[in-house]
Amino acid sequence: MKKILIAVIIILAGLAVWFLFFNNGSKTGTSKSATSASKKHSSEFDQQISTFINSYMAMKNAFVEADTADIKKQTADFIDIADSLNLGALQQKDSSIFIAVQQNLSDIKANAKPILEESDITEMRHDFSMVSENLYPFLKTIGYEGDKLYWQNCPMAFGDDKPANWLSNTSEINNPYLGKKDPTYKSGMLHCGENMDSLYLK
Repeated sequence: MKKILIAVIIILAGLAVWFLFFNNGSKTGTSKSATSASKKHSSEFDQQISTFINSYMAMKNAFVEADTADIKKQTADFIDIADSLNLGALQQKDSSIFIAVQQNLSDIKANAKPILEESDITEMRHDFSMVSENLYPFLKTIGYEGDKLYWQNCPMAFGDDKPANWLSNTSEINNPYLGKKDPTYKSGMLHCGENMDSLYLK
């Protein structure tokens, strides 16, 4: 009888060990697979979008500094990167998304190019505003998977009741429309604005 009892205890102990280690391991593996499956794009695709965004941020920062020479330099780099984007993977997945994104990209470049020829920073900022307005839906449509971005708004970017938006990689407001050297406010309105939305992998 004692031998039978000992055998039962050993079997139960073995089952407990199996459940604790092997069953939990199976759940962990499932969780990792689910996380990987949530990514829509290849690492190469995401990397080129990240490079594109970083270039936009450099352009935005040049507007914050009100440095027209740097604005032109960063805009030229931004256009070059936009021209080099390979969006073919989107066409293979969904042709309607590909068409919409191509139109967004065309509008982004069309609004960026005049900045290279302009001398009035206010006009440059108007075009930057339109670049931003097209970049935002571009990122939403492709299913952006990079670091968190913030869609920010200044209610008086071009005067009272004349708002404008931009993208930032930080929640802190650094206004590219009023910036650090505004003729009226100097740097007093640098932080004027608010976060309206955010983009990140959900």
